[in-house]
Amino acid sequence: MSKQITEAGIKLLYETDRVHYVIPSRETKYTPDFKLPKPGGFFYVETKGLWTVQDRAKHMLVKRQHPGIDIRFIFSNQNAKLYKGSPTTYGMYCDKHGFVYANKVMPQEWLKEAQCQNE
Repeated sequence: MSKQITEAGIKLLYETDRVHYVIPSRETKYTPDFKLPKPGGFFYVETKGLWTVQDRAKHMLVKRQHPGIDIRFIFSNQNAKLYKGSPTTYGMYCDKHGFVYANKVMPQEWLKEAQCQNE
């Protein structure tokens, strides 16, 4: 294409401008799986088998928009890859982005934390 333009005697201007646009936002809701008490409030537990790119994006938005909410994950396999061929596992992603997680079962510490509030 550029050859055709220059051969026609026209000054070539390629990717010189940026056109700004806004992707329309929409308000939505997220329903956590479990809500457990803890000292001073509560925490949510989200159980995940498959953790899709959409799920990860949702949780990044929730984390940014509600930094005081305590959401913890329990994965059926924390060593599962984000996608086929990915070097990153679910656990690695959580570590990188500051998500609390566990593998397969709820840690006893989480249960003790919740039990203290039920007494």
